Amino acid sequence: MQEYDIVVVGGGPAGYVAAIRAGQLGAGVCLVESEQPGGTCLNHGCIPTKTLLHNADFVRELQKIKRRGITIADPSFTVDFPAMLKQKDVVVKKLVIGVTSLLKSHGVEVLQGRAVIEKDLTVAVYSSENNTPTKIRGKKVIFAGGSEAVRLPIPGINSLHVLTSREILALPEFPQKLVILGGGVIGVEMARIFSALGAEVTILELAGRLLPFFDPEISKELAAGFKKEKIAMHFGVRAAEIRETPEGIEVLTSDGSVFAGTHVLVCTGRKANLAAVENLELKMERGFVWVDPQMQTSIPGLYAPGDVNGRCMLAHAAFKMGEIAAENALGAKKEVVLQYVPQILYGNPEAASVGLTEEETRNRACCVGRFPMIANGRALASDQGTGFVKIIGDKQSGEILGVQMLGFNVSEIVNEAAVLMRAGVTLHQLAETIHGHPTCSEALMEAAADALGKSVHLPKKSPG
Repeated sequence: MQEYDIVVVGGGPAGYVAAIRAGQLGAGVCLVESEQPGGTCLNHGCIPTKTLLHNADFVRELQKIKRRGITIADPSFTVDFPAMLKQKDVVVKKLVIGVTSLLKSHGVEVLQGRAVIEKDLTVAVYSSENNTPTKIRGKKVIFAGGSEAVRLPIPGINSLHVLTSREILALPEFPQKLVILGGGVIGVEMARIFSALGAEVTILELAGRLLPFFDPEISKELAAGFKKEKIAMHFGVRAAEIRETPEGIEVLTSDGSVFAGTHVLVCTGRKANLAAVENLELKMERGFVWVDPQMQTSIPGLYAPGDVNGRCMLAHAAFKMGEIAAENALGAKKEVVLQYVPQILYGNPEAASVGLTEEETRNRACCVGRFPMIANGRALASDQGTGFVKIIGDKQSGEILGVQMLGFNVSEIVNEAAVLMRAGVTLHQLAETIHGHPTCSEALMEAAADALGKSVHLPKKSPG
């Protein structure tokens, strides 16, 4: 039986980063993955959707290019969806090759197959060609099983016209009339893609608004934008049944409403992929693997970074969790800090958030600053004046407690906010730091100045 210092099960963001970090530290490492390295994020999620969102942005820009003083002789265009999917696959392939090369350069051995972790932490690897597993052993095992889409337990959910976010990105035909179950980040991004490309889109959301985990002001502005784009939205509704029809498919809701489409996209959350640990008696929490702050499970020597622990189901959080798990498996005693992890919604406009929302700081003595993107020179010059930057700080100390953003390039600005918060930079220091002009990130500085009542690029506020 081959033995390693570290065996990593799962090659997604947490797993491949853990394997590379362990290799950097000189460990003998084996990574077991049933598909291509990169996991859902690279192959079926973050990267493919951002590629298609970029295409959707092109379409939107073409539709308003005339007002920028650019006239195209023949402004008509068509959308070739299969060609878009092929281009998406090219992007994914390049990144998969990059990850594969990184693993090899750090001496990580990769086994392709389905892994089962046994009680003594031996790992059985089942290949598609052989029912007899190859068994390997590590001094420590890092289980990075990731997550998978949740399918609602309702009649008709297994129809071929009902898709998850993974399946719709490989759909051979364009979904002309799409009903999306769920108005969270995935549902909203998918709505943006397919609406821009010409689909008729309807969102059904159980909560009372889009993006229920974002700032309500962000949700309100996004919903207003969706209304202009003729994306239908229905809130406070629950899907009760899905039926196939001669025209396609229809969703029946608990209040008796019926929504028809050619396809249904299920974006109602994700659950831990626990296939590799079904034989283990692990401590669980809300359906996810319990871990301590060092990413170790209730079984000594077994670590579980990433989506599988449910602590923060974002790829960038998984990167850090995987890195820390590897270091701790090799003797470190580090803890993962998830207090300043940015949340991002991509598309146009983008939304981003880090730290606490205004609602969450209601019982504290806080000051709130807000700067509209329509007053930001770079955003307005780019015809991207929608949105705002809002910053919440402690009134006495000036500590930055949270930042909420909607607008052009805020997916980049939020990283500055996260660094400042982690470094303990105050509202006063941020407001006094010279930012380049014209840049979108000036809006963060201006919002801090507004929280202190001294933004020179905002009108004077009325007393009270």
